[in-house]
Amino acid sequence: MSTATIAEPTIETLADLVRGLGDIPLERIRFCPLPGAATEADIFAPSNRMQRHCELVDRVLVEKPMGYYESRLAAVLIGFLEAFLGRHDLGIVIGEGGTLRLAPGLIRIPDVSFLSWSHFPNRLLPAEQMPDLTPDLAVEVLSPSNTRAEMARKRREYFAGGCQLVWEVDPVAVTVTVYTAPDQSTVLTENDSVDGGAVLPGFSLSIRQWFARAGRRQGP
Repeated sequence: MSTATIAEPTIETLADLVRGLGDIPLERIRFCPLPGAATEADIFAPSNRMQRHCELVDRVLVEKPMGYYESRLAAVLIGFLEAFLGRHDLGIVIGEGGTLRLAPGLIRIPDVSFLSWSHFPNRLLPAEQMPDLTPDLAVEVLSPSNTRAEMARKRREYFAGGCQLVWEVDPVAVTVTVYTAPDQSTVLTENDSVDGGAVLPGFSLSIRQWFARAGRRQGP
């Protein structure tokens, strides 16, 4: 269970709110419920079930952008991880619908999450829709509307909750930036392989192979 406490920013104006969320585009900020009044229950409220996935940040519902190709890259990675975990039973993988409570009132949805069995007594998975869990490895596949400030905030929250490794995947540049701390990173290209380090010892994946399996997109 996560024990992280995230300090809430002071919000006096709409500009403060947007800046605190990471300068994300306004079209991703849900206006119903009103910003500042959203709760965890709103994430699974009937009015939101047909909408895109939403995260809860600073009592605001924020739509999580995920296009078909970003989803494809995440799905292919899950396939490689599951194949590895079939041989090395270290934990579980969840996908882009895996809603996690990193701290009270802070709900995030990594595109891919790995959690070791140490999170689950007797290897029983929690019954809640939003369990108190922070992944050991969080993978975020970048979408066009993701901002640097938004991703920097997410990294701080992941590591504050106990995450050990964050991968940010850039579908356009065909790179994977590996973070071992919020501001400590290594950029890998398609000539490199990404590995699981101490989180997933023995796991290694060629970035070129990953993207080749996902399929290349047409140019603009």
